[in-house]
Amino acid sequence: MKRLLLSLFILHLASCLSAAQYNVRDFGARGDGKVLDHVAINKAIEAAATNGGGQVILPAGTYLCGSIRLKSNVDLHLMAGTKIVAAPASMKAYDESEVFGAPEYQDGGHTYFHNSLIWAEGQQNVSITGHGMIDGEGLTKRDTEKAGNVEGGSIGTGDKAIALKQCRNVTIRDITIFRGGHFAIITTGCEIGTIDNVTIDTNRDGIDIDCCKYFTVSNTKVNTPNDDAIVLKSSYALKKPVLCEHILITNCIVTGYKLGTFLDGTYVPEKVNWVCGRIKLGTESNGGYRNITISNCTCMWSSGLAFEEVDQGRMENIVVDNISLSHVHHYPIYITTGCRNRGPKERTEVSSARDIYINNVIADDCDSLAGIIITGMEGTPIKNVSLSNIRIQYRGGGQKVDKPYREQGTNYPEPRWAGPTPAYGLFARHVDGLRLRNVKFELMRPDERPDIILEDVINEDIEK
Repeated sequence: MKRLLLSLFILHLASCLSAAQYNVRDFGARGDGKVLDHVAINKAIEAAATNGGGQVILPAGTYLCGSIRLKSNVDLHLMAGTKIVAAPASMKAYDESEVFGAPEYQDGGHTYFHNSLIWAEGQQNVSITGHGMIDGEGLTKRDTEKAGNVEGGSIGTGDKAIALKQCRNVTIRDITIFRGGHFAIITTGCEIGTIDNVTIDTNRDGIDIDCCKYFTVSNTKVNTPNDDAIVLKSSYALKKPVLCEHILITNCIVTGYKLGTFLDGTYVPEKVNWVCGRIKLGTESNGGYRNITISNCTCMWSSGLAFEEVDQGRMENIVVDNISLSHVHHYPIYITTGCRNRGPKERTEVSSARDIYINNVIADDCDSLAGIIITGMEGTPIKNVSLSNIRIQYRGGGQKVDKPYREQGTNYPEPRWAGPTPAYGLFARHVDGLRLRNVKFELMRPDERPDIILEDVINEDIEK
């Protein structure tokens, strides 16, 4: 047995030693935070790719960078004490945006990728690892927001920390991202990916997984005081509707503290914004979502869980289990379909949702604006929604709502703009098959609204 173990150790050691390593300092990188280093880093990546792959190492230091281009079979490794700092726009260090050549039904951040700090397109076996940091100080968080307009265009400078498009076998592990721009991480049209043990404290979206399949996000902490934390999307960025499917989000923490206070350990809650934190499906949903599991996650000072299908896709087979929410903005759980239809006018599909199972959720200090919301569309109800073992504590203090609650229709799906729900606990409309088991609501102070209101709901099965 000892001889066998020794042989296995020798084989493992030989394998480690045979892995090609490329130190960016050998290619001219200074790491002093003053001289642009992305040219040297790209030379190291190119050398590794040309020789069949390997690990490109950034030793401890501060690397001021424009666009870094990842290649197949390359691991970009940030050693402890390493910081990649995004150069300011004035240095013009970012690659020009690629030509899209079609109407932009999605915003510019979802359309253009080359103008990012670290990007790859059409590559395989790419990874970013290590205990270093990416600081997007020079990235912009703005966006063109001109969806559906062929003249929408790119923002014109670096706006994403990591952008991967149509890549296969992707790994992002152990790194920290601070101030990630519009997206700290965006993956579009990628297959087979792992994002693990990553820490993000950023000024807009944390992680966007768009039109991807077979992805896992695990053991990751995301602080996003001004936008969404972990988001699944299915935009029109690939010029056709593509499902986002077979995704697992597990063992993650989502927070809405002021920018930087998650990393420095002061943990100062951000004031309630239009959204703060959040695990979300949507809003871009041209293809839809299928076979999604969200489990064992904790959310603090954030908006609740949101599942939105409003762009003619389908949302089905969604499983949520073991979620803790504390100090919840606006609503605890939100499930909706609508007909915003942000895509080609000739499409005839109708948004749909079915088979959504949410189990073991506890939430405290929830906003009195809205309870759990489940709203389909007249003639196209959401089908088969199950809520079980759920305890929600609301702040209460709400007043009776006399006017009808807004139909989703073509509106942007955000409850704060729809106003208070008629029920403080749960409001459901246009639903076929609603099952409630052991669902409890508590009030911190009295509320004039009833706990549950159902409108155009059939085949309900409720046991409190």
